[in-house]
Amino acid sequence: MLAVRKLKNEPGLWLERNAPVPQIGPREVLVAVTHAGICGTDRHIYEWDAWSKSRVKLGITTGHEFVGRVHAIGSAVTRTAVGQRVSAEGHIGCGVCQPCRTGNGHICEKVDILGIDTDGCFAEFVAVPEENIWPVHPDIPDHIAAIFDPLGNAMHTVMAAGVSGRSVLITGVGIIGLMAVTIARAAGAGKILVTDVSPRRLELAKKLGADVAFDSKDDTWPATARELTHDQGPEVLLEMSGHPKAIRQGFSALRNGGTAALLGLPSEPVPLDLPNDIIFKGATVLGINGRKMFETWYQVENFLLSGGLNLEPIVTHHLPLTDFERGLKLMQSGEAIKVVLEVPKP
Repeated sequence: MLAVRKLKNEPGLWLERNAPVPQIGPREVLVAVTHAGICGTDRHIYEWDAWSKSRVKLGITTGHEFVGRVHAIGSAVTRTAVGQRVSAEGHIGCGVCQPCRTGNGHICEKVDILGIDTDGCFAEFVAVPEENIWPVHPDIPDHIAAIFDPLGNAMHTVMAAGVSGRSVLITGVGIIGLMAVTIARAAGAGKILVTDVSPRRLELAKKLGADVAFDSKDDTWPATARELTHDQGPEVLLEMSGHPKAIRQGFSALRNGGTAALLGLPSEPVPLDLPNDIIFKGATVLGINGRKMFETWYQVENFLLSGGLNLEPIVTHHLPLTDFERGLKLMQSGEAIKVVLEVPKP
């Protein structure tokens, strides 16, 4: 089969045309992939940064966002049928640690991640445990079903923070930040403020429902954000950038008693003014990791079927799997926001 793999200890990914089709066990499902989304994690692996070198084994097939059709099922699979259109949760929990046993499998102590720890979906076929399979509603188009993973991250962040009827600040409107804008608007948020360094993304955020967009390079924006929210500051901070300066600015803008939901991953330690920005404010700080399995998936489906989300402007490019490198370079340059790869039928 065709597969995009990490074959060398250097930047890049490589297309193999004769990679072996995954063998499935009794509880696994073999999916013929039709569409796959390129994620920021895939870009990290492509660029071969320090995190990738420490985590990813050579020879892995990359990719973890996808939709496809069930091609085969293991002998002990009971609820999934050949031909069924499915996506899948990319975090494969151990099932026996305390988080897994108490409904918190998204923070499993020994999680394997598709396309990072086990072979992923940038291929004609991918093998997934049946427990991770998600049947896709027929009214949800393929290119949207393929990006349930990042959409779920945005949904988890927004819903955990409780934005309904509250003013919201989103720091960083990359792919997931833009998704958070349309989710927050659909969830009944009050005034939505956003920050970023990209004028294009700030303009798109406004089209998706943001009321005010700030250039994060302007150090005066936190004061203005407070002025625009009854001189108190936004009630909710959704941190999507992972940039140390943006994180500090977001906390400084947050009002007393506010809630901060942190999804962005900094590449370095972040110094914070804990007394003034968190403790004396009585702020609630939430660490957001992936998606709640499978509460978030039901929420994503319901929001999509209600027609409340506008995702079409976010998916900017559709490319064949064989053109994956162009997709990654478009993301590096900033020309692309979300790229969906189309996988040929085997």
